[in-house]
Amino acid sequence: MLVTSSAKKILDEALSLPEDDRRRVAERLLDTIPRETAEEIERAWNEEAVRRAAELERGEVQALDGEQSLRGLEEKLRSIHRG
Repeated sequence: MLVTSSAKKILDEALSLPEDDRRRVAERLLDTIPRETAEEIERAWNEEAVRRAAELERGEVQALDGEQSLRGLEEKLRSIHRG
């Protein structure tokens, strides 16, 4: 994902917000996307959810709880920002 330095700064700040604030920011940003695009995004996420569920059922991946997932994502983001 390539982003400008301004967008990276905003993203870094947004990621440090409490969960409720992050949710509100995300919802507000999504509200600014034209409806057709939002529908396409929703369709893509639905397809992704179906794909991931199939991977779980086939035993190709293991599920992580939400907290584990967020910790892993935060670690990846920190390593990206350091490098």
